[in-house]
Amino acid sequence: QVQLVESGGGLVQPGGSLRLSCAASGFAFRRYIMTWVRQAPGKELEWVSSIGSTGGSIRYADSVKGRFIISRDNAKNTLYLQMNSLKPEDTAQYYCANSIARGQGTQVTVSS
Repeated sequence: QVQLVESGGGLVQPGGSLRLSCAASGFAFRRYIMTWVRQAPGKELEWVSSIGSTGGSIRYADSVKGRFIISRDNAKNTLYLQMNSLKPEDTAQYYCANSIARGQGTQVTVSS
């Protein structure tokens, strides 16, 4: 059974940091490009960042470039998103995804 389980979300003040994790199981994680997407209340799903199967080919949305860092540990079947200098507009449900699945998401709220 393919599973993606996100964790690490929470409430943080503007300027703060969070590290999201996504634990993968049920498929060959190391073979897949992995992606973080997010959805804010009342808005469409937004692509945030992607990383190639071996950790290269990293891309970011302009809205997070220079603040977020995507990484993966294929030995642990885990995807990460380090989020720094968080802004209120980063508030959203964050999901990890690939071509065959998407997780249930973890909520990130940036507010003072």
